[in-house]
Amino acid sequence: MLGQTNWNFRLRGKMDIQSIASHCKKAAIFMSALSSDIKDNALQNIIKALEENIDLIIEANKNDLGQAKKDDLDAPLMKRLRFDRTKISETCDGIESLIKLEDPVGKTLSAMELDKGLTLFKVSRPIGVIGVVFESRPDALVQIAALCLKSGNSVLLKGGSEASATNRILATIISKAGVDAKLPEGWLGLLETRSDVDQMLKLETSIDLIIPRGSNEFVRYIMDNTVIPVLGHADGICHLYIDRFADPKMAIDLSIDSKCQYVAVCNATETILVHEALAGEILPVLKSKLEEQGVKIYGCENTGAIIDVEAATEVDWQTEYLDLVVSIKVVPSLKEAVAHINRYGSGHTDVIVTGDKKRALSFMDYADTADAFVNCSSRFADGFRFGLGAEVGISTNKIHARGPVGLEGLMIYQWRLMGDGHMVKEYTGKTAKPFTHKPLNKEFS
Repeated sequence: MLGQTNWNFRLRGKMDIQSIASHCKKAAIFMSALSSDIKDNALQNIIKALEENIDLIIEANKNDLGQAKKDDLDAPLMKRLRFDRTKISETCDGIESLIKLEDPVGKTLSAMELDKGLTLFKVSRPIGVIGVVFESRPDALVQIAALCLKSGNSVLLKGGSEASATNRILATIISKAGVDAKLPEGWLGLLETRSDVDQMLKLETSIDLIIPRGSNEFVRYIMDNTVIPVLGHADGICHLYIDRFADPKMAIDLSIDSKCQYVAVCNATETILVHEALAGEILPVLKSKLEEQGVKIYGCENTGAIIDVEAATEVDWQTEYLDLVVSIKVVPSLKEAVAHINRYGSGHTDVIVTGDKKRALSFMDYADTADAFVNCSSRFADGFRFGLGAEVGISTNKIHARGPVGLEGLMIYQWRLMGDGHMVKEYTGKTAKPFTHKPLNKEFS
């Protein structure tokens, strides 16, 4: 177990952020080549260390909760901050699930014969050093560290200041448990202040990818102030469209779950679109059900003609409420619903409720979104629910990873060409040999 004197994050010492990032960069080279057994043993060792130090973790978390109470932290944020025995147990179960997943490193993504004896492979590889800035959720620190470890990446972690004591003890435990299981020193680094983040944004030679999680304003700040690639989303403006061929009860049930199951998250629905053919039947019942949950409703002019709601403004269609607030719009067609989503949505998650498969497929084809769902809640947009072994964040980017980012989203690839003395001059000029470019069903070894 860790002693009381080790509560301060001991790996940092007097190192500045540049030194911490440099250590992470060096460690990343070794992390990328670790065997599956070493990584899985390290994850198992982390579980053991968390369980052995559970009293220290809970004591640190009580300190954070006590300070947060003095600072009048909002109740939903207090709930996120709490890291008790139940949550620690659930977090350890999540790591166990991660251990069972296939190692994403070294997978042959494609193989092609360029010529006899000259074979080109595309092989999955870790990205390198991942900098993750996340909210005041101690379980997120554990999940992110575990995902980066399994995917062979080094990680720089910056959690919310409200969880500073909990973050320190968790980072100490996880880092030490990893090193004890043959991970390289420096594979995990902890940042603690906003100033640390500002310095991190300038370290493009040491950090390969930044994943920010938090408020819209903060994510935009990260995107606007670094040349390091950023994977994330600045908004979670999710829509649920009730099509003319929707089952009314299903539509209402899914609307309530998508909006109310947990409002303070990016995959909660913020705007409900209703086809005009069903509006008269659905809106009165939907209003009643939403108001039972304490939801305030803003509506378009056509919505207001059917139910008594406050008028929605242009700003409402662009707002991620993250609260018991929703905007409703009546639309004349599937085409208009998709047009509204593509204009005002953030490309996070959008849902259609319909009994018509052709219209469902059309919605998925034309909605410009990372997650297009049919007849299910927007709240399913989650790495754990997708079977990705939790997530480091949600991406609305159109790059290598989109939607919930799990192990595969922390990978890139390397081209590996295996020859036997082949020279380019043989494939140029009037007597050039032709390439075969023959796809192969072959693993790199």
